Amino acid sequence: MPTLDEIKRKKLENLMALQQERMQEQAEGQAQMQQQIGLMENALRQILTKEALARYGSLKTAHQEKALQLLVVLIQAVQKGQIKGKVDDSTLKKILEQLTPKKREIKIKRV
Repeated sequence: MPTLDEIKRKKLENLMALQQERMQEQAEGQAQMQQQIGLMENALRQILTKEALARYGSLKTAHQEKALQLLVVLIQAVQKGQIKGKVDDSTLKKILEQLTPKKREIKIKRV
């Protein structure tokens, strides 16, 4: 009959193995996601002008989530045929403005 220490040790080993599997799956998922982002960025380089590409690079440096959101929107628009030809900086600005939620203006009235 196994002792309490042996049971605890086996349970701990099982938990550690399970945690390692999860971490490995997560790392593989992140690597696959980075690869997909790289492919989408290569496609994006073909449709953006130099100025728009520079703006995207700056956005990616400052706000990675927003850059990823913009990347997805642009790729979807190209796939749907909404974008034909090159996307210039002003068009990119308009798309970014649409992605950015409007800020409510708060006015304080003093009595």
